[in-house]
Amino acid sequence: MLVRLSVRDIVLIDRLDIDFSIGLSALTGETGAGKSILLDAFALALGARGDGSLVRHGAEQGQVTAVFDLASDHPALRLAREADLETQDGLILRRVQYADGRTRALINDQPVSVQTLRALGNSIVEIHGQHDERALLDAATHRALLDAFGELERDVEATSKAHAALASATLAAEQERELVAAARRDADYLKHAHEELTRLAPEHGEEEILGRRRTAMQQAEKIADDLAEAHEAVAGQSSPSPALSALLRRLERRSDQLSELIEPIARPLGAALDQLEEARLALEAALAATAFDQGELDRIEERLFALRAAARKYGVPVDMLVEQASEFAKKLAAIDAGEERLAALDRDVATATAAYHDAATKLSAGRAQAARRLDRAVMAELAPLKLEQARFITKLETDRAARSSSGFERVEFHVQTNPGTLPGPLMKVASGGELSRFLLALKVVAADRGSAPTLVFDEIDSGSGGAVADAIGQRLARLAERVQVIGVTHAPQVAARAERHYLITKAVAEGGRRSVTRVEPLDTARRREEIARMLAGETITQEARAAAERLLGVSSAPRRRNAKSASARSG
Repeated sequence: MLVRLSVRDIVLIDRLDIDFSIGLSALTGETGAGKSILLDAFALALGARGDGSLVRHGAEQGQVTAVFDLASDHPALRLAREADLETQDGLILRRVQYADGRTRALINDQPVSVQTLRALGNSIVEIHGQHDERALLDAATHRALLDAFGELERDVEATSKAHAALASATLAAEQERELVAAARRDADYLKHAHEELTRLAPEHGEEEILGRRRTAMQQAEKIADDLAEAHEAVAGQSSPSPALSALLRRLERRSDQLSELIEPIARPLGAALDQLEEARLALEAALAATAFDQGELDRIEERLFALRAAARKYGVPVDMLVEQASEFAKKLAAIDAGEERLAALDRDVATATAAYHDAATKLSAGRAQAARRLDRAVMAELAPLKLEQARFITKLETDRAARSSSGFERVEFHVQTNPGTLPGPLMKVASGGELSRFLLALKVVAADRGSAPTLVFDEIDSGSGGAVADAIGQRLARLAERVQVIGVTHAPQVAARAERHYLITKAVAEGGRRSVTRVEPLDTARRREEIARMLAGETITQEARAAAERLLGVSSAPRRRNAKSASARSG
């Protein structure tokens, strides 16, 4: 429920703090005192459209803060948690309005979008008035109200889940059908491409391996001639090895005669022959390493050309040809196995369709029963509101071909205000006064099922008096036994039913230079005076005071009876 409303620098309000509690609270005051300003400020905190003209003249910004105390399982707290907002201490909705038109939205002092603020505000407060085109007057909300009244939440959830399953199955079948159709259109191309790549048989990393081998062979070809020439010089016909070997043998035969002369010569000649032999062996090894088959080089180049041509043809890197061949194989397999998969998916769609139909049909039956009970309940409230000739009709339009997550029905509240006239949509048929009374009857019968915890009624008693105004007051009091009700009213019969009474006045400030709006709670004596003023007008007579006392006396008995339940709710 709303615990406190604080307003700073909005139109005629410079500084205002109002504490609210459970039950019915009445706000009264003379025309022009600022009741509309107060409601506009409250709506701003709930996410209504901002306007720089709302800022009090001379101020740079205005601010409205609404503090709410909610049950731990209230949907608004779930929405807040989904938006990553802290919710331990309830909800504090704050809106800053700047004079240049900009606004800033905060929840629990954390910046949020206006959309988030509005979503939370709509879940905890409903504002109803005879010219209000939101809340119950919006046909889009009628189905949700009927479902809440009929306690059909589980059936609604089951239908929503069945619809989601059907949508998922349908999407899967459509995607598979598109895949197979596309594959069939390209079947000849796919078959040729797959056969071509199968013959080519590319391998991962093949291009790099072949490239390295070709480079090595090309480099070896360049140095092969130099190696052959060096080998010829070391081991060919012009090699010095035979002559040096013969000379060394002759010297060695003379070593017995002059060893001291021969040894220094023979030793380096032997070493030279050994080095020449090592050089020969190394050259032969190098020649063997550089030897290549020209045919192999040609085959490598042909292979690289074929791989790169295929890569260009299919628009992929050479290393992706393996995956491309696999993709072609999959598409060909899709053609072969497509019919079987489609048949299975179509069976899934049929099963999901039947499940959705069953869930939606059950929901439709529940809605039909709930609609009859809702019509009877609302009709029972109309006679005391002087609408005894009127009829309330919950119109259900069922279209089984229109599968939606909320079922087959379009729900809209219709009314017939006079016998002999045609029923029509609530907003179009009912006059302003009738409309407010229909709204009140609806809220009274549906308040404990899907209603926001705080309801604000803006002059729904407008144009009513006497017994009608008293009937409105009684129903607002009954409604306040289940939710918090705040009523802006000109009817003394309504104000007398309230548990708390706030007076809205316009005063002069700053030496008469400007007007300001004030709101203050009334004690018993001042409350009697205000209700007497509402009865008598500008001049309050003793008769008016006595009438006010009688109204308060009649209205106090139900309040005393409800005191215990109100105390329990506040705890």
